Amino acid sequence: MAVNFTVIVKGDELEKALKKMKNKSIKNGLFLEMRQRRYFEKGSDKRIRKEKEMIANSRKKKRLRERNL
Repeated sequence: MAVNFTVIVKGDELEKALKKMKNKSIKNGLFLEMRQRRYFEKGSDKRIRKEKEMIANSRKKKRLRERNL
């Protein structure tokens, strides 16, 4: 996944620029992808992980829907 974004540094606000860059990369999913690509993952393991994520997400959405009723 190729993600392009820019962060503008104004004056000596390097810390703010780094924080903005980190937040943008988290929102774009860059950190998650880097963490997943750290080690090789077999196709079957990837499929199982994605199925578990989908189940967890659907349970979370169901909980939120029931709470809002």
